[in-house]
Amino acid sequence: MTTTLRPAEPLQKHSDGTRSRRFAVCVNSRPVGELRLGTSLNLGDSAARVLDVQIAEPDRRRGRGTVALLAAEEVARDWGCVLMETVVPVAATAALRLFATLGYTERNRGMEKRLGAAPPALPPDRHARPMTAAEFDAWQEAESERYARTWIDRGIPEAAARAKARDDHARLLPRGLGTDGMLFSVLEHEGGRVGTLWVALEEARAYVFDVETDPAHRGRGHGRALMLVAERQAIEAGRPVLGLNVFAGNTPAERLYASLGYETVTHSLSKPLL
Repeated sequence: MTTTLRPAEPLQKHSDGTRSRRFAVCVNSRPVGELRLGTSLNLGDSAARVLDVQIAEPDRRRGRGTVALLAAEEVARDWGCVLMETVVPVAATAALRLFATLGYTERNRGMEKRLGAAPPALPPDRHARPMTAAEFDAWQEAESERYARTWIDRGIPEAAARAKARDDHARLLPRGLGTDGMLFSVLEHEGGRVGTLWVALEEARAYVFDVETDPAHRGRGHGRALMLVAERQAIEAGRPVLGLNVFAGNTPAERLYASLGYETVTHSLSKPLL
């Protein structure tokens, strides 16, 4: 029996610049499921994202999903994409195994912590204050370069990575330091700056976009203190959950977040198209 993808709708063009299309997963022309493929909001037309794949229960465990995902790679190549990506909830163990079998690897993971009612205390020798305009300008320049380099180091073409850094900052910070719902802080220790923090107040949660200890001050607990600042800001703003992203292989950050009670909620996976 032959498993194929059959378009179930015209190619959709969305206001955010992405494209998507639904396909019926068919076995000898008999529909057995659905796959939805789109381009990446993060990386534009260079990457395709598996938005959803569902196989009907009677046809599961017969390799239908595997063949459908391989067929989706051919569609992505026709779209001019050089990378596949997807986001899988941590509880979807079968999907994680399937994508791993097909050569997808973890690029980053989403983590969350449900916060208590009382803001945590900072170490007595540390103090957080709002970032100044001059500090923000210097921070943004350095952060944009660091952010782009993070993606380049993970196999994203340099042009696409730099475009992503530029576009993400323009989208998230249309008014720079004065963008509503964005909090920028500097952590001080013994009167000197030791790190920076960027927290976004989203509708139902707060989110740590960037936490950075200055290189000369690493290994002294300042990263933990910055995360406590983020928790304080979230609780004071009435956000019961604090989320963040950590790139695969960043072992110190993973250990820090785990020690603070963060749990993985999603895995972001990717695969180069050769």
